[in-house]
This record gives sequence, C-alpha cells and structure tokens, in this order.
Amino acid sequence: MTTEWDGLPDNVKKFMTALDARQGARAITVFTADAVVTDEGHDHSGREEIVVWLTASVNESEYTYTTEFTGVTATGTSVDVTQHLEGNFPGGVVDLHYRFTLDGALINRLVIEP
Repeated sequence: MTTEWDGLPDNVKKFMTALDARQGARAITVFTADAVVTDEGHDHSGREEIVVWLTASVNESEYTYTTEFTGVTATGTSVDVTQHLEGNFPGGVVDLHYRFTLDGALINRLVIEP
C-alpha cells in the first residue's frame, strides 16, 4: 500500500524528522534494543552502535545537503521511505530508500540504500 507522509508510523516519522534536522541521536528511542541498521554496506547493531552511527552520519558529516520526501510504500511490518538528496557529496544527487522493519511500534531493522 502506498501512503503519504501523514500515514507513516510515528516512530518512522520521528526518525526521518530527526535526520532532516541533523539531530539523529535524539531518535535512538525509536529502535528496539537489538535493532540493526545497514548503511553504506556496514551493519550497526544495537542501540549503542546505532547512536554512534547516527551521531557520525548527521552531526559530524563533512557534507551539506537538502532532502525531499518523495514517497512511501508500506506493507505489513515493512515501510519503504524514499528521499531525494542534493548536496556537495560525491555525485551531488541521490534517491535513497530507507527500508524499515517494525517490531510493534519500534524499528527493528533499517537498511539505507539507493
């Protein structure tokens, strides 16, 4: 099922909003204790590793960029959010998929990839 921003689960919205505001570490509470995030081919397991990844990827990034929500598809416990990014990173433009797997209201798995 395709939905709009307002139809996203609250914790997915909280995570995406924190990323856009460059305050990723404030979103750690949306993850289960044993959650796994895969970004750029690397796994970050558990809240401790995820908060380190969040801090480094949004607060300490050498790149500046803008993001635009472009869509979402949700089925069962899976939510796929698409964002368009433009900035001074290599390539300058990318459409990223944030593929969430939910465990109840919390995020248990997140894979970020083009």
